[in-house]
Amino acid sequence: MTMMFEDTPAEAWDRDAAKRSLDELFVQVRQYRSGKDYRSLLEFISHFRSYSVFNALLVHVQMPGAKFVAPPARWKRDYHRVIRLGARPLVILKPMGPVMFVFDVSDTEPLEGAPKLPKEVTDPFAVKHGHVHDELEKTIENAKRDGINIAQQDAGSLSAGSIQTIEPGQTTKFLLREKPRPEYQSIPVLYGILLNAKQSAETQYATLAHELAHLYCGHLGSPNPQWWPDRRGLSDSACELEAESVCFLVCQRLGIENPSEKYLSTYVKDDDQLNKISLECVIRSAVLIEQMGKEKLMLRKTNTPLSGHAI
Repeated sequence: MTMMFEDTPAEAWDRDAAKRSLDELFVQVRQYRSGKDYRSLLEFISHFRSYSVFNALLVHVQMPGAKFVAPPARWKRDYHRVIRLGARPLVILKPMGPVMFVFDVSDTEPLEGAPKLPKEVTDPFAVKHGHVHDELEKTIENAKRDGINIAQQDAGSLSAGSIQTIEPGQTTKFLLREKPRPEYQSIPVLYGILLNAKQSAETQYATLAHELAHLYCGHLGSPNPQWWPDRRGLSDSACELEAESVCFLVCQRLGIENPSEKYLSTYVKDDDQLNKISLECVIRSAVLIEQMGKEKLMLRKTNTPLSGHAI
């Protein structure tokens, strides 16, 4: 008699990996499969702050050695430079449109009398020591739409943060709009995250990014597959590598120092670990968490769980 074993959610996700364009880089092309290549990709995206995470990834895929890119009109208007004959255009996503073409600084040449290029062009990857402003508060507020309650409490110096599921019954109020008068939507609380209030805003933000990465990468399951995937069953080491990758990208793009850089150095030494992660989930989670810290997000179109707590 043949025994039939049901796939875990993580195994089902891996089986359908070819359906997702970013994971095809892993599965089919086998690009970024070595620890060195994967680390280089993360560093490139984290320092390529002029464009979104997705667009930085697109630039790296097409031209890993790119330094600073801009469309021809901007090169001429802002830097008095033109595109070299035969230069290769790079395709990126255009806001409110399909695509746009940009060129690296190495494919431009100065017009007569052009001023010296500024440091933002000549050294765009310079280390920046940033600070959290309102990113932490915005992220905490935006998390409510996904049923995430985030509390800040005093704890010991070695306590960072954690995420856990919450028993049904609690609700939180998500601010829909402030004008002409405040309007709220009641959201069931599904998850709880505890942050150490004794730590700096930067450390709390890094901790929050890490815990949200676990959720949005699907490590805890999903209350609605239209929100994020259910990938329960992934190994602990793969979960940590994905969460640290997301945290690294989000924090480095803000110029915030965080422990993910040290942890990543350990994780990516083992090339076998990369076979178990999803680049698609890492990038999408980083995009979402970065967006949560920048702008007020709208209520999800499917604003309630489909079948309760899929944990």
